[in-house]
Amino acid sequence: MRLPIGRGASTIRTEPELLEFDSLSIMKESRKFKFVAVLLILIIPYFGVFPVIHNHSIAQERKFSPYDFMTTHDNHSIRYGIWCSQKEKRLGSVILLSGRTEFMEKYTETIGELNQRGFDVYSFDWRGQGLSTRMLANRHKGFAENYDNYINDLDMFVSKIVQPEAVSPIVILAHSMGGHIALRFIHDHPEIADRAVLVAPMIDILTSPFSRWLARLIVWASDKAGLDHTYAIGSGDYDPDDEKFEGNRLTSDPERFKDKKTAIAENPDLALGGVTYGWLSATFESIDILTESGFAEKILTPILIVSAGADKIVSIESQKAICSLMKNCRFFKISGARHEILQETDAVQSIFWDEFDRFAPHREALP
Repeated sequence: MRLPIGRGASTIRTEPELLEFDSLSIMKESRKFKFVAVLLILIIPYFGVFPVIHNHSIAQERKFSPYDFMTTHDNHSIRYGIWCSQKEKRLGSVILLSGRTEFMEKYTETIGELNQRGFDVYSFDWRGQGLSTRMLANRHKGFAENYDNYINDLDMFVSKIVQPEAVSPIVILAHSMGGHIALRFIHDHPEIADRAVLVAPMIDILTSPFSRWLARLIVWASDKAGLDHTYAIGSGDYDPDDEKFEGNRLTSDPERFKDKKTAIAENPDLALGGVTYGWLSATFESIDILTESGFAEKILTPILIVSAGADKIVSIESQKAICSLMKNCRFFKISGARHEILQETDAVQSIFWDEFDRFAPHREALP
């Protein structure tokens, strides 16, 4: 009941009307609360599940992609890969180190051979090549400031990526420049690898058509003249048209010769051209360290050097010489094989893998 008391005056409500108003307000507020509650019930699980789904997708991506990246102490990005054997009994772990210009995709067949034997494989692209950080604005130029950077990158890779989860024993399998770096690394860190297999290791390089002393003189003069970022004589950007099988010094297998070109065609960023005077200067400096008196004698790790009998890129005599100085080294030459033994014909590779199997330790063989 309402009692008017004049224009502009307020309206007086009776007790029942006040109760009716309060009940309606409570009902409206209750509906709002229920709506918010239902909304929260729907939203909270979403936000709770989303990180799980997101993390699961990352885990799945890592599961199906062997590649990842690490950052070096001087802030360069290094791409690495891990391939785990599906064998019930794993025999150990292999650290696979490639040569100059190379990248992990080039070793797909080698990785498969190792996995099939029961070895997990750990590998990475050296700085300045593959999909790791390139050192110069022109990514085709092969440049190195020094070899200490290579060794430090390998040390970081081993300590951060390999050692935390690697199955022992650990075997280093290294080709060409990778073999050179492996020897310097083993000298400095003798506790890491149980054994090492060096395939056509770059103990010294062949400088033809220049004599060794003249080549060194040219590199020294170019370095002093500030031309360390300049391509060396005869070097230039990568050009697939220059990659011809006929007369190549790398492999006598025409199909495996195509593997590098195929990978670069799929991802041109993998391409690397010739060497600069800076790379040659750093290489000659590291060769002098590796071959100085007393260096090789301190390497006690069991090592197998597999030499390519028809090698036109690195010195076979230097391989023999350094092997004779190491206390636990075996030298084996594959006659007729060209520099890239791991990309050679089935016949050459069969010989290599027989030697590898005889030399590489198995877990069952460890004390």
